[in-house]
Amino acid sequence: MKSKTKQQDPLAPARGPRFSVRWLIALLLIVVGIAWIAYYYTVGRVDPTAVPPPEAGGPKFMADLKDWNYLIGFGLLFLGLIISAHPSTPLGRGRGVVVGMLGCFLIGLAWICTFYVISDDVSRLPIFDDLGQKNLFVGIGFMAVGFTFATRWE
Repeated sequence: MKSKTKQQDPLAPARGPRFSVRWLIALLLIVVGIAWIAYYYTVGRVDPTAVPPPEAGGPKFMADLKDWNYLIGFGLLFLGLIISAHPSTPLGRGRGVVVGMLGCFLIGLAWICTFYVISDDVSRLPIFDDLGQKNLFVGIGFMAVGFTFATRWE
């Protein structure tokens, strides 16, 4: 009886290590970016609707940065997503590229559409109220990160 040799499927995506240093750095940047924004919004910022305005919480340097905290947080988030588009990470190869690309495109589109729907009263949603028109930059930023995944699509 002859043994059948396994033939590899030429269309199957290349497999790589599940966890690489690049993947762990990307995850760390994404988590730190989200945590930075959440911490600033809940602890560090001064509520503009409070009368009299309270003292800023959190570390002094964070209160002094004011709206720049959003740039730092979203910048870390976007950088982590861009790093995760590398082929040595699970999102950078095979179906992960499509998931990352479509995910970023749809999040960006949803961010912009949500902003336009609530633009008459942005105080209804956290973070949207502080960013104002800068919400468009966030939505476009997610779409730009989606294009970094699109360059890896085969």
